[in-house]
Amino acid sequence: MDIFDPHIHMISRVTDDYERMALAGTRAVVEPAFWLGEPRTHAGSFFDYFRAISNFERQRAREHGIEHFCCIALNPREANDRPLAKEVIAGIEKFLDHEAVVAVGEVGFDDQTAAEEEAFHAQVELAKKKDLPVMVHTPHRQKLKGTLRSIAVLREHGIDPDRSLIDHNTEETIKAVRDAGMWAGHTVYPVTKLSPERAVNIVLEHGTDRMMINSSADWGKSDALSVSHCVVEMRKRGLDDAKIRKVVWENPVSFYSKSGRLKLNAR
Repeated sequence: MDIFDPHIHMISRVTDDYERMALAGTRAVVEPAFWLGEPRTHAGSFFDYFRAISNFERQRAREHGIEHFCCIALNPREANDRPLAKEVIAGIEKFLDHEAVVAVGEVGFDDQTAAEEEAFHAQVELAKKKDLPVMVHTPHRQKLKGTLRSIAVLREHGIDPDRSLIDHNTEETIKAVRDAGMWAGHTVYPVTKLSPERAVNIVLEHGTDRMMINSSADWGKSDALSVSHCVVEMRKRGLDDAKIRKVVWENPVSFYSKSGRLKLNAR
C-alpha cells in the first residue's frame, strides 16, 4: 500500500525514520511549519527554518525514495509576540514561491487570542495572493470553538472549501468540518490526539471522502509509522484496499495537487 503522510515534522526525526517509513510503504510526505519547542526570538530563525524544511529535508527524504513537500507559515503558537509575528509574516511571501511549498500552514489557533487571529487573517490573504491551499491547525484546548472560528475565518476570506484542510480533528469536531465541505485531517499521536482505533472509527462513521490520516510525528512521543498502523487497523476492520488507498494516498494527492506543485515520480 502506497502511503502519503500529509502532516509530519521530519526536521525533528532521525534519518532512520525515513528508512523505516520507506520500508513501510511511505512514498511522499508534507512537512508543515511548526514551533520547535522553544519560542524563537528573531525573524531570521524562522527564515532559516523555512529554508531547512524546503531544501535539506527534501534531500534527506530523496535518499530513501520519499518525495518531500512542505507548507510555510507562522505557527499560531508563536503568533502572540505581535512585533515578531508581523516581521515574520512580512518576510514569508518569498518562501511561498519555492517549488516544494504546496500550502500555507500550519495557521489557525492555539490559545485563541486576538494576536493569533490577526496572524491567521494575514496568512490566509497570502494564500489567496499565491493561489495556495490552506492547512489549519486546530487547538488542543476548546477544540470545537477553535475549529468553528477557523471555518468562519476561511469563509470570511472567500477560501474555497475544496482548498481548505482542517487538521487534528477528533470526534468532537469532525461533523462541523464535514458540514463545511472542507478536507479533514486526523492526527494519530499518543496522549494528545487520536489512537489508530479512534481514527479508523471516525473513517468508518463518516466515510472516506475528503478524509486524511497523518502522524504529525515531531520531537514529542510520536510514531512516524502511525499512518501505516492505521492501514493495518483499517484492514482489520474490513475496509477494502480501494477505500484505504483513498484515505492514505489519493486524498492527500488530490488536496495538495491544488497548489500546482505536487510533482510525484511515476510508478
